[in-house]
Amino acid sequence: MSKKILVAYATRNRSTAEIAEAISETLAENGSQVEVRPIQQVTDLEPYQAIVLGSAIHDKKWLPEAINFVRENQTALSEKPFAAFLVCMALTMKNQNYHRMAVEWLEPVRRLVSPVSEGFFAGALDVEKVSSLLHQSMFRISVWTGVWTEGDHRNWEAIRAWASDLNNKLQAPTP
Repeated sequence: MSKKILVAYATRNRSTAEIAEAISETLAENGSQVEVRPIQQVTDLEPYQAIVLGSAIHDKKWLPEAINFVRENQTALSEKPFAAFLVCMALTMKNQNYHRMAVEWLEPVRRLVSPVSEGFFAGALDVEKVSSLLHQSMFRISVWTGVWTEGDHRNWEAIRAWASDLNNKLQAPTP
């Protein structure tokens, strides 16, 4: 096993991928060897000393491929330092109840593997990039009613701070 850290992600509209890339860059700047990949391209966890896994949130859940990955690799993830993050537009809302709910959306992951750290980040909203017409319509109504605003809501400083803090946690011995 090398000293490499895997940063894997599940995304629909690239927002989570770009956050994963920023996490990877920050870990590398702090001296770690890092590989960043979409979750569909991860076939073996053996080469990695630690794993960071992130997913966009759709319908208050991690994307199916992300939670399936955790289920299928539960043993391997439990044997290495593991950190998890999620990306969702609910974190842009002023109502703090949605922020507390976002913490709950990571519970299915926690039931399978205990993360050494958890990150919660707002995403970016470009209604034109939303793939389903139904979801496009829902987002348009939400924007029109003022629930959300289009644009990039990611807090890059907070993302990099979380990633910088991960270095020590991911270098620690297996939990």
